[in-house]
Amino acid sequence: TAIEPVDAMRDRLAASVPGVTALAGSAEAMPLPDASLDALVCAQAFHWFSTPEALAEIRRVLKVGGRFGLVWNVRDDATPWVGELTAIMNAHEGDAPRYHTGAWRRLFPAEGFGPLHEDAFPHGHTGTPEQVILDRTLSVSFIAALPETERARVAQDVRTLIARTPDLAGRSDVTFPYRTHVYWCERKV
Repeated sequence: TAIEPVDAMRDRLAASVPGVTALAGSAEAMPLPDASLDALVCAQAFHWFSTPEALAEIRRVLKVGGRFGLVWNVRDDATPWVGELTAIMNAHEGDAPRYHTGAWRRLFPAEGFGPLHEDAFPHGHTGTPEQVILDRTLSVSFIAALPETERARVAQDVRTLIARTPDLAGRSDVTFPYRTHVYWCERKV
């Protein structure tokens, strides 16, 4: 079961993953009964709604002993070209909620939940430079929301980075390095 507030995203999810129930709702108002879930996972999203209200709603729908999980795939800036890409992107982030600020962590430790555990591991996304670097960059919320001229400038900066980086230029496939960060805790009461 997926909860998604945006109609277009919910429709796309339902079309892309048959058999998944996609419900209209938000982190603060889930159309689910009390204590109805064994697990609830937020992937690439919790920084957008990391509020006491959302955490109370998550606690409401989880069974006692249920697990709450958080997942983020974070660009691995230890790779020099990835660090350069991050600098291009971060110049446009403004005040958009972001994982890397750590603001979402302020909710923990959280009432009714056990300790927050964490782990991280490497992950790679392989495809053409256009798919895994350019398209992915342009899909980031604060980049996608830029005026068209600024988005075009970001796209050109990314194309230039690809063209001048020996590990990327002229390659049909590249692997974009990420670190997957996972966090979990258990509902206690």
